[in-house]
This record gives sequence, structure tokens and C-alpha cells, in this order.
Amino acid sequence: MAILSRQLWYNEDMRTSLVYDPIYLEHNTGNHPENPQRLAAIMSHLEESGVKKNLILLPPRPASVEELEMVHDADYISRIKSVAERGGDWLDPDTVMSPKSYKAALYAAGGLLTAVEAVMKEEVNSSFALVRPPGHHATRTQAMGFCIFNNVAIAAKFALANFNIGRVLIVDFDVHHGNGTQEAFYNNPKVLYFSTHQYPFYPGTGSIDEIGSGEGEGYTVNFPMAAGWGDEEYLRAFNEILIPVARRFQPQLILVSAGFDPHWADTIAMMQVSITGFAQMATVLNNLASELCRERLVFTLEGGYNLQVVASAVRATLDVLSGNPQIVDPLGKATGRKPEGFEERIKKIKEVQHLLQQ
Repeated sequence: MAILSRQLWYNEDMRTSLVYDPIYLEHNTGNHPENPQRLAAIMSHLEESGVKKNLILLPPRPASVEELEMVHDADYISRIKSVAERGGDWLDPDTVMSPKSYKAALYAAGGLLTAVEAVMKEEVNSSFALVRPPGHHATRTQAMGFCIFNNVAIAAKFALANFNIGRVLIVDFDVHHGNGTQEAFYNNPKVLYFSTHQYPFYPGTGSIDEIGSGEGEGYTVNFPMAAGWGDEEYLRAFNEILIPVARRFQPQLILVSAGFDPHWADTIAMMQVSITGFAQMATVLNNLASELCRERLVFTLEGGYNLQVVASAVRATLDVLSGNPQIVDPLGKATGRKPEGFEERIKKIKEVQHLLQQ
């Protein structure tokens, strides 16, 4: 699509920011699937497509140690810093650090805080934090699944501590369950965590019956997806489960862990979502933010390892947030037979979440 034609749809009332800094490329992971080429491909595509010039570009700040400690143990943070100072190392079989990884991780967490501040101060309507390393697997004391600090969990704690709000919704559509995010808020009624993810799959968590505990019971909503499900199933999960639980919860801010690895062309998993499907999910989230929380909506990048897919999916998401109805899907929809069992699955989740009578 030519840049000139984009002027026909650009809406000045829909202010969307992009948080990015080249420091994220200095988390050097070599030939690892989660590598600097991901962000380089996204930024190049946003520039070439003309999307970038319609965005408000925000430089991130580093998160402070005190802000990290809202989610992570102090000894764990010190250990991560020490590994970087020693030149880097493997933190677990999947997660590697280089000398600049600690600094990049501080700016990844801080990038979410920058985005939250901009949205909460009404400087923008929505924001996309294009950061790495990703975060949703990181627990209080452990790095895992390519993640070092749990960016979205830190952002939620930051928002609750620094602004006059008491309810945050986190939506996670990465193909892997965000075990670290779930753990951070499992007993907390101030944060509703909703996740769609391939199941059974890494990291093994995210069953229907994981609904929170104590005061947080009912504030964790897991929708485990069978390998092979795609746009139709994801959209129904959003429309029939996410929307009613979000309306019941009445969030004052929505944070999104956006993993684009459920795409059918991403070989790390076995889902069948298309770029159009991601745009449809972003539309649901954008509409929920407008309806429930004064348009306060922040996306952050989690997974997505096919470079064309992740670049096109981020563009499509930003197009939705910016008000562009013309979504570009260069790869189209998946073809092939889908596994059965969705009707039983969604009925079970409605039962667990007490939605059948609504």
C-alpha cells in the first residue's frame, strides 16, 4: 500500500505511541529463535509501509531495581546483573544472556512503564512497547522461556502503585502460557489474567482449572487451545469468554502480552491464526478499552519468530490502534482440517467462570 493512500484513513484523534530503542538489539542471542533480527524486521517494515510516521515515538527509560523488586526477588536481580558483568551465560536451557542483556532487560521493563505512563497521563490513547527480551515466563526467582524480567507484570504493579486505579486486565495470546505472569497475580484480585495458549505445551501450565487462589480465586482465566485451532476459535474465545469476564471485572487499564507465534507459518508451535486473526483480536481489545477504561491500552511484544509474520502482525495491530480499517495480510489464512472439541472446551470454561447464566 502506498504511503500516500494512508493519509486517507489516518485519524488524529486516535493517538498511538510506539516505544522502541536500539538498546533492545544489544541483547545478543546469536542464532537463538529470539534474536535481534525480530525487532529489526519489524522496525524496517513499519518504516517502509509508512505506519511509523503516523505514530508517536517514545524513548524508553530503564526500570529501577526497586521497580523490578515489585515482581522479582532482590537476589535474582543481582544474579542477572552479575551474569551480564561476567560476559553472559545460559540462564536455563532456553534463555541466554550477553554482556548488554541486563541493560536491555532494564529498558524492556522500563519500556512498558514508559508506555503505561503515557497512557495513564492521557498523552496517548494506546501504546505498543516493542521491547526485548520478552517477559511473561519469568518468575520471581527464575528466568525461563527466553524471558529475564516479567515486563508486563512489573507494568501492572507499577500502574496500581502509581496511579489512582485498582483493577488491571492482562490479556496474553502468546502461543505459550504466561506462567510467570499468572504466578505474580494468582492470589491478587486487583489483576485479572486471561490467557489463550496451545495446550498441552511449554511450560505445562495454564489448565482450565487454574483460576487463582485465596482472594484471587476467579481472577485467572485460562483458555487452553488445541493444536490446529485458528482465527475462528480465538475470536470466539475473545467474544464469548474474554468480553464477559472483562465487563464483569471493569478494568481501568488493559495490558496485552502480544505473542504472534500462534500464526500458522510460525514453526515454533502448531496453531493456525492468521494476520487477519491477530487484527480481529486487537480490534476486540481496542473496543474493550474504549468501552471500559477510557481507551487505556498497552501492548507489549512477547513471542513470534517468523520475521515476516511478526513484522506484519505488529503492523496490523498498530493499524487497528491507529484507526486504519485496511488490514494487510500477505500470507492469508491457513487451510486444512481442524481438531474437534472446541464446543466442549468453551462450555467447560463458561461453567468454570460462571458465564452460562449471563
